[in-house]
Amino acid sequence: MSGESVALDEPRTQIFGIRHHGPGSARSLSWALERFRPDAILIEGPADADPLVAYVAAEGMAPPVALLAYAPNEPSRAAFWPFAVFSPEWQALRYASEHAVPVSFCDLPAANTLVLDTEPGDSGDPLAALAAAGGYDDPERWWDAVIESSSAPTGNGTEIFDAITEAMGVLRAAAADVPAAPDTDPGSEGPAPDRDAASGIDDAGGAAPQPDSSTRAELVPDGIDLRTLQREAYMRQVIRRTLKSGARRIAVVCGAWHAPALAGKLGPAAADSRLLKGLPKVKATLTWVPWTHSRLAGSSGYGAGITSPGWYHHLFTRTDEPIARWFTRVAGALRARDLPVSSAHIIESVRLAETLAALRGRPAPGLSEVTDATRSVLCDGDESMLRFVSSELVVGEALGSVPESTPTVPLDADLRAQARTLRLKQQALAQQMNLDLRKDRDVARSHLLHRLRLLGIDWGTPMTGEVRNTGTFRESWALRWEPGLSVAVIEASRWGTTIRTAAEAKILDRAGAADATVADISAALETALLADLGGAVDGLVGRLEAVAALDHDVTHLLAALPGLIRTLRYGDVRSTDVGALAQVADGLLLRICAGLPGAVTGLDTDAATQLRGLIDATHVAIATRDEAHATRSWLAALGVLADRDDVHGALVGRAVRLLCDAEIIADAEAARRLSAALSIGHSPAEKAAWIDGFLGGRGLLLVHDRDLLRRIDSWLRELDEEQFVATLPLLRRTFGAFEAGERQAIARAVRDGTPVAASHRDRSGPDATRGILALHAATEILVGAR
Repeated sequence: MSGESVALDEPRTQIFGIRHHGPGSARSLSWALERFRPDAILIEGPADADPLVAYVAAEGMAPPVALLAYAPNEPSRAAFWPFAVFSPEWQALRYASEHAVPVSFCDLPAANTLVLDTEPGDSGDPLAALAAAGGYDDPERWWDAVIESSSAPTGNGTEIFDAITEAMGVLRAAAADVPAAPDTDPGSEGPAPDRDAASGIDDAGGAAPQPDSSTRAELVPDGIDLRTLQREAYMRQVIRRTLKSGARRIAVVCGAWHAPALAGKLGPAAADSRLLKGLPKVKATLTWVPWTHSRLAGSSGYGAGITSPGWYHHLFTRTDEPIARWFTRVAGALRARDLPVSSAHIIESVRLAETLAALRGRPAPGLSEVTDATRSVLCDGDESMLRFVSSELVVGEALGSVPESTPTVPLDADLRAQARTLRLKQQALAQQMNLDLRKDRDVARSHLLHRLRLLGIDWGTPMTGEVRNTGTFRESWALRWEPGLSVAVIEASRWGTTIRTAAEAKILDRAGAADATVADISAALETALLADLGGAVDGLVGRLEAVAALDHDVTHLLAALPGLIRTLRYGDVRSTDVGALAQVADGLLLRICAGLPGAVTGLDTDAATQLRGLIDATHVAIATRDEAHATRSWLAALGVLADRDDVHGALVGRAVRLLCDAEIIADAEAARRLSAALSIGHSPAEKAAWIDGFLGGRGLLLVHDRDLLRRIDSWLRELDEEQFVATLPLLRRTFGAFEAGERQAIARAVRDGTPVAASHRDRSGPDATRGILALHAATEILVGAR
């Protein structure tokens, strides 16, 4: 071994202060370990994850991966420790596996981490201080130039780590002059567990002992937060145990910020024991799960904290001419988007990046130089294309994998088995899948994806596919596997050991809730059918009958009926026995028809609009079902509604329109009812509401029915200014719902000669037409009085 010789019988502990997820640090560490030849390796990470180290070299283990720790009784209380192939910790694990060197994690166990509330942490960023001292305004660029883009080190490989430890010692000494900031670990971007607030993973409850002010001053001498001191105390305790076990050459791989606290003499263990005494803990289970590059990126919301994992992966895996190879990859990505990029562009980009590095005094082009060259040469200054390159390549997207033998919950094992059988591959990039439900495998895939959505495992999201959907025989899904779904699988495992039984248990539990409405249970029935949960259908039908019998709100019944009818329809397509549902649907319709007259009475505009939407949905559902008795019953109920004059105009107008479409009311009769609604005796707002109900969303009626257009135009022309202003908002909403082409056609019809001009009546004398209507009304009143 070159360099300073050390007697083999003299114990030595070498501290390797690294940057988490740094390819330069990883290369330097690999070189140093080969030269140092440790007989024990300690790595910053949860100490109770030691049993999982054996899986690092197993077949099927491919980073990026993460250690997942969770509380079995509360799976949402979880934390991740991610590793990429360019992570120094991962390279240390690989070295230990390949050289049969004992390796352990030395940070606080996950059992403590899951319950510890973080104390106020260290303020400032030591990387920023070092970068400023080196003339860099961005710490990322400093690391990129000095560490990440550096060549292989010389000597015994430990010099750079000794220098980093010394620099961090100076910064830690200066930390006493900086006020503490909450939950910060300067220079340590990845060792603390990552937590995803968007997925519901957060620091869980359970409070650590809170020392009083005098004790705090003793335990926190240099402005270093208590949590960091506790972690470092635990690391020193592990080093002591490792030395006591007989190890002579210990390599400690930790974040650079912790290196000074572990270097040199460890001091008495009593102080560390007092610092760790009474730490709360909870039962924790740990496993390996796949991870992605985007989750390593600072922009993803995770604390792993690197902004360019794709770039770092390239630097670590393509050491031969990395810049030229990078621009070749960028050119390939741009060509895939049909952009003209030639070999000359690549050559010019390399030249520009090298020139920029020379002008800026850099030893080699870094990410900033490469980005500037990409913007200028390959993207022609187009920032949108540069964002595409950043997303696709600089951040990149890669999903790791773990061995099949990795410890997991039974539900996850069942999911893996089904995915393998159905040839569904977990991928980080979103992919579209079009399913043909006439094929057995696609039906099974549909069932699985619907069951997973029911369990809150959103691997697939329904979407409108590019393939035209004919009837109900096609489904389109967008599939993307997110690392946080591993926690969702664990959370869902409380419902059962297989995907099907868990989904059935959860849907029955949801339907059995005290506040479950008829619409909720109807939607659950539809979901159960889509997911082929035959074991839950009988229970859901029984629950629906019980809830519907006690629910007297017609709006609830109207909201539930379309879902039930869709369930009947899908059941026919998927050859599912839904005979019991037909009986339930008939019973709901009977109660709706009986209760509708009372439900439509005394409604304001908002309530009438909401009820109109429910009536429309029910009408479409009944027409889709195409059952004679149900259709007759529903149209009869609409007929009663259309004949009433004490109901909001939006509902009466819509009932007339639906009956006219069903050819129950003739066009002439519909025109007569419209004239009556627009006659004297109704306010302008009531008339506008009737028109809105009659026309709502159907502009083609006015395009093709010129007589109807003439009547409405005549009414509008007769409004005075005050009446027109009062009705304008409702009219604007009515006509605004039409398609742009429909509005244009209506305008052309009015402009191009349609006889819509109102007749100029001689208002000085009596109006014979109105007089006849008045006499007719008086006659009916007198007859009724007899």
